[in-house]
Amino acid sequence: MLGVGGNSGMSGAIRLAGEAALRSGAGKVTLATRSEHAALVNVACPELMVRGVENAGQLETLLGQVDVLVTGTGLGQTSWSEDMLQACLKVAIPVVIDADGLNLLARLSLESAALPRNNWILTPHPAEAGRLLECSSREIQSDRVGAAQRIAERYQAIVALKGCGTVIAEPQGRYAICPFGNPGMASAGTGDVLAGVIGAMVAQGLDLWHATLAGVLAHALAGDLAAVQSGERGMLASDIMAHLRAVLNPAR
Repeated sequence: MLGVGGNSGMSGAIRLAGEAALRSGAGKVTLATRSEHAALVNVACPELMVRGVENAGQLETLLGQVDVLVTGTGLGQTSWSEDMLQACLKVAIPVVIDADGLNLLARLSLESAALPRNNWILTPHPAEAGRLLECSSREIQSDRVGAAQRIAERYQAIVALKGCGTVIAEPQGRYAICPFGNPGMASAGTGDVLAGVIGAMVAQGLDLWHATLAGVLAHALAGDLAAVQSGERGMLASDIMAHLRAVLNPAR
């Protein structure tokens, strides 16, 4: 798996996604991030491989070496961000897009030949979903199932609309709602962890629909374990990540 993101000042986001993927069984994870902090990203997790990239040409070499891509976590909205996203959208492998990747995507023309069809997963929170549909987050929250279905149809993608009762939808209208998770998970970085978990599910051979279902479920159950252990208030994204192995190895 390759994770692309971590613009200046946001290196933690891509590291969370990368470590979450490792904790979820991805096996080999490489991160492409800004050169200025590339050497620091894997200090706390040396199992991650990290490459500094400053242009699309440097990224393209890495894109040809992986079977799934996660982008958007800490990507930002600079010219570097746009170059990275455009390069990611040109590849034929499955792509998970989160956070600022979605904000940038909302500004792209759907007529672009670079946009992949039927092989990507979008993981918006309500505000990002509103940008994708050109409406307010209040409208999204008033009909979460319908909003997820509309995004899935418009972008021909599997969609995980995050929030209380995360909604997973596909272009043909099928949907599912996750009944697990808790308010403590509404903190910075938890979406980055989810993107990494879903990417890991794809890397292990699940189709995009089942990878998204499995990723959302594992993420929510890990958050519930973290809440049982130490409470909801003050829960960090890394607390959720610490429980992923327990959730994904139930026989233990």
